[in-house]
Amino acid sequence: MAPSRNRRPGFSRRAQYSLFLGYVIAVAGAMVAAVMLALATLNPPVFAALRASIAEITTPVSSGIAGVGRGITAIPQAVSDHFAVVDKNAALNRELKDVQALLLRARTLSYDNRRLKALLQIRERSDVPVVAARLVSSSASSTRRTATLNAGSWQGVKEGQPVRGPDGLIGRILETGPNTSRVLLITDPESRVPVRRTRDGMVALANGRGDGQLQISAGTLSNVSLAPGDVFVTSGNGGIYAPGIPVARVTERGQDSAVARSFARPDTLDFALVQQIFLPPPSPAPTSSPTPVARHKSKPAADE
Repeated sequence: MAPSRNRRPGFSRRAQYSLFLGYVIAVAGAMVAAVMLALATLNPPVFAALRASIAEITTPVSSGIAGVGRGITAIPQAVSDHFAVVDKNAALNRELKDVQALLLRARTLSYDNRRLKALLQIRERSDVPVVAARLVSSSASSTRRTATLNAGSWQGVKEGQPVRGPDGLIGRILETGPNTSRVLLITDPESRVPVRRTRDGMVALANGRGDGQLQISAGTLSNVSLAPGDVFVTSGNGGIYAPGIPVARVTERGQDSAVARSFARPDTLDFALVQQIFLPPPSPAPTSSPTPVARHKSKPAADE
């Protein structure tokens, strides 16, 4: 049997009207698109104004729909975050208990430390800077690593005083003039800085390599492993540098010796602090002058 030629969507009036309305909307959309295309081609300013007006109308609706969509999609993440927060809270409570025990131990050690210092009559040396000066220049390519400060003897700068920046140790004063001074950087081959490792207190020596890096040597110790990330600060040995100033971080693994990069970058700094020598040499004891011997004059004998 041949199919019927009647392609109407049925005998329902509603279906027929819906189909007709769809055709009308499609034709109207095509006409609007044609008008918009003509405006965009023939009169771009009018098209831009019309597009901005439509955007002003549709933006709030789009924002509301987008907000609803984000809220719906965020529901699973919120549920997951809730359970994650519960687990994190339990872990933090356990960590807090462990930290409280360490805090009590640290307080006890701090109290014992203060008591021992009082018994030994040890006084902390105040680290008062001499002057804050500008780093005028620094050598970055030659084997000798020096820098120039715009402060000298007239500002109280003396040879041997340490120089540091906000990130760590820079070097020490090598020469002084009335208003300028020359700094020997810690990366210079002639520089030797006593240091210690922060994680275990191991003492070492930071030697300049002349290429902008340092060589950390364990000194008299042997079979010492130096790992990347080990931080070294000044130890206070030698009496020039105060203890605790950041010096360098190890970049390559080594046995008894390793390459490190200094924290302070003189070529990127504007200002530096000149500090007093940590333990200046004692002043010479005054020599006692010999006591003059009084001479007694002999009395002349009386005339007999």
